[in-house]
Amino acid sequence: MKVYINRRPVVGPWGGGNKLVHELSKKIEQEGDQVFFDLNRSDFDILFCVDPRPDDRGIWYKHLLNYKEQFGTKIIHRVGDLGTHGKPELLDLVKQCLPFSDHIIFPSFWAKEFSGFKGDNYTVIQNRPKQIFYRFKKNKKPKKPFKIVTHHWSNNPKKGFDIYSFLDENLSDKFQFTYIGRVPDGFSFKNSTYVPPIIDEEIAKQLSQNDIYLSASREEAGANHVLEAMACGLPVLYHSEGGSIGEYVSDRGLAFDGKIDILSKLEMMIEKFDLYKDSCLSYNEKISTTVQKYIEVICQI
Repeated sequence: MKVYINRRPVVGPWGGGNKLVHELSKKIEQEGDQVFFDLNRSDFDILFCVDPRPDDRGIWYKHLLNYKEQFGTKIIHRVGDLGTHGKPELLDLVKQCLPFSDHIIFPSFWAKEFSGFKGDNYTVIQNRPKQIFYRFKKNKKPKKPFKIVTHHWSNNPKKGFDIYSFLDENLSDKFQFTYIGRVPDGFSFKNSTYVPPIIDEEIAKQLSQNDIYLSASREEAGANHVLEAMACGLPVLYHSEGGSIGEYVSDRGLAFDGKIDILSKLEMMIEKFDLYKDSCLSYNEKISTTVQKYIEVICQI
């Protein structure tokens, strides 16, 4: 089987969709099949769309649709980014493409509902973290000050920088806060620790040195950052408008609504820390399961 994937995996600190493409392409080849990233042959069995927008060579969903019309090859569309972080034109494009895709994969039920898709040719396959994050899972009792951490590769404001700034300004001797990743231009922390983007192994090491994971991100279609935190054993305090985050975290964390209650919810999490911690220590979902489910869809289509 020959599978065309319309995004080539990138090496280095990058988002969750890139990690999936890397693991999926590796698994397809391990199964004895072939993966291609250039739409330059006529014998593909599956066209796998990771992102409908033009790539660095201008190839976008329309080219996949033209290929399908010419050769009859089916399109599997994995919906990752729904444009919720300042890209409304992407949501419009996704909605335009979905009716022409033979099968759609959503990373969460929230993403499916948000997209407005009403068909039955879809599968929800939740994201899962890479194995490397479990290697650093720790069952340690926190000591004051409680160490809070988060990490994002996007510097879009909807990642929650209003909340991170608020926490930075209201840190007491009870809490420490570390931010890993990219920040908006001109943004800086006064009382917190900032760590620039780093590779997965270093992220895992950093996360495991903390007690609580904070996600203030809104409308996430498939929030990999909280999965990586739970794999390291960290309970998650997350924004109630986090999209897929509540679906992913379940009883391994606690929701807050904004600046009005984040500090009180932190106190609540600390009071019941052992309960949340035990739930996280039992979390054992792996990206290999997600990849296998993708393989099953590819083979069935």
